[in-house]
Amino acid sequence: GFQPDFPAEADAELKSIAAAPALPAVSGAKDLRNLLWSSIDNDTSKDLDQIEWAEQLPDGRIRVLVGVADVDVRVSRATALDKHAASQTTSVYTGVVVFPMLPTKLSEGITSLNENEDRAALVVEFCVDKDGSVSNGKAYRAFVRNQAQLAYSSVGAWLEGKGPAPEKIA
Repeated sequence: GFQPDFPAEADAELKSIAAAPALPAVSGAKDLRNLLWSSIDNDTSKDLDQIEWAEQLPDGRIRVLVGVADVDVRVSRATALDKHAASQTTSVYTGVVVFPMLPTKLSEGITSLNENEDRAALVVEFCVDKDGSVSNGKAYRAFVRNQAQLAYSSVGAWLEGKGPAPEKIA
């Protein structure tokens, strides 16, 4: 069932999406763009679909927010793009070529949680209690802004004491 090509209707849908305002109206969305969100991925990643933020609360618990790119605000249900993405369920990385679930103009641009870009996201919020248990879980839509696009290689080296702090952490 692998379909490497997008259906013919997808191009017109993509043009319509690209012509829309940069940040669509999302009813009930929280504005969390002031938080110091960061992403972490491979050095060359352009399709950033997740960001995170955390803080220690006065009672010792850690409040964690994970934001996932809210593609639904751009790609309407039952459109050619939506049906293609649903049938593929993931991008396929072969080492030679990538067969994206969504056109790269969406996954690397319009919906990607790129650094210094305002985006819509689905946020999962929870607290990690002192004993490691998770509490206060909830999910909601929000506007976010990735403040630091970090890479596994530099963050890993820093955490292992084998390199300087990544520029965005220092």
